[in-house]
Amino acid sequence: MKNNSLSQFYNHEIFQFSQHFHFSHNYLIHHLHQCSHIRHPKQLPIHNLGSSRPPGGGQQLNQGQTWTINVAAGTAGARIWARTNCNFDGSGHGSCQTGDCGGVLQCSAYGAPPNTLAEYALNQFRNLDFFDMSLVDGFNVPMNFTPTSNGCTRGPRCTADINGQCPNELRAPGGCNNPCTVFKTDQYCCNSGNCGPTDYSKIFKNLCPDAYSYPKDDNTSTFTCPGGTNYRVVFCP
Repeated sequence: MKNNSLSQFYNHEIFQFSQHFHFSHNYLIHHLHQCSHIRHPKQLPIHNLGSSRPPGGGQQLNQGQTWTINVAAGTAGARIWARTNCNFDGSGHGSCQTGDCGGVLQCSAYGAPPNTLAEYALNQFRNLDFFDMSLVDGFNVPMNFTPTSNGCTRGPRCTADINGQCPNELRAPGGCNNPCTVFKTDQYCCNSGNCGPTDYSKIFKNLCPDAYSYPKDDNTSTFTCPGGTNYRVVFCP
């Protein structure tokens, strides 16, 4: 979600909300790991970082395992992503092939591209939740992001094999880069705030129509639900 009026609310996060619990002032977030195609599929470190610092700076999930966190209403600038092909020691130090955040399990900084991102801001303008999925930092694993309460049912989904269809010049170990990461020009990075779709962004959009494919891709990529809605994010649905 890259609209200037909303960008203060967003960061990126990967998670799954409980279908069994509801909080009027807090949100329960579950992260579900179902990936089997990555090099170390039994372990998938997940990272949670936001401006309000909700609990859960990092967690390593076994395949099929769920991680639950409780996030306060009003949380903005939140980001969750998966890190792949990681090795950590008993003290939580190590490295990941994608999404690495300074070589630690408990991240205090954003992950290095490429990584698929789910973004949200809870209980904001007109008491709405704003959420999206973004490929602006590239792609490493498929995911979906689904509301599960308040009668809200539609959320973004990206299950395409983007890594397998990634243009050669954007390929990276374990993922597919966004062109901004590779070329670093305003055409792709939109530093001036004035940019449109490109041939590369159209590739991402065709494969995952719900996700942000470039920074100003707001009209088809921003989702809303009433404040207090619970959500679910699944890796490799």
